[in-house]
Amino acid sequence: MSVAALGFKPRTGRAVLVVLAMDKEPRVIERAEVPLLPRGEMAPYHAAEGLESKAADRHVKAAIERARTLARAAVKEAVKRCAGAGHEIVGCGVLVGTGMPEWTTDEILAVHVRMHKAEGEMFRDILVEAARECGFEPVTLPDKTAIDAAAKKLGLTRAQVDARLATLGKAAGPPWARYQKEAAAAALVALGGKRT
Repeated sequence: MSVAALGFKPRTGRAVLVVLAMDKEPRVIERAEVPLLPRGEMAPYHAAEGLESKAADRHVKAAIERARTLARAAVKEAVKRCAGAGHEIVGCGVLVGTGMPEWTTDEILAVHVRMHKAEGEMFRDILVEAARECGFEPVTLPDKTAIDAAAKKLGLTRAQVDARLATLGKAAGPPWARYQKEAAAAALVALGGKRT
């Protein structure tokens, strides 16, 4: 059995997942886009815009609970698929934001840019929570500087991490763009120096 790690790059309503296994060198064993909102559902704060205050708050809270359920399922199912393929998940990495004040739903809905910020933070936070609920203390990388932060945590140069990500992408084939690279960087950090 080889060891492996999950890496998540949250997006609005979904997340890019890259799973890396470590043999002598890391390799991509899975990549996917996992839902963090039910099909057809839009970003919760945007969907609540224009609703009466209490109805908006109820809508947002219910959407967050649905997102939490989907995030837990994404982590659990990835762990189960990996175990079935002979890989033990030993870590999880998640790209995170900068945080935000404890705004109420009304305060968020009052300023459009806050809706975007709140939704971005929400999807990141629920993935961190889901990892913890599944028994992992996730490593986190700042979303805006994920690859630089990965290099620092791994004790490598940015060029070395870029080269490693390029090698992973070449072996995995397309799609291998920014989001897959950032999720893979999170998985690399979660994998650390672990070997089979």
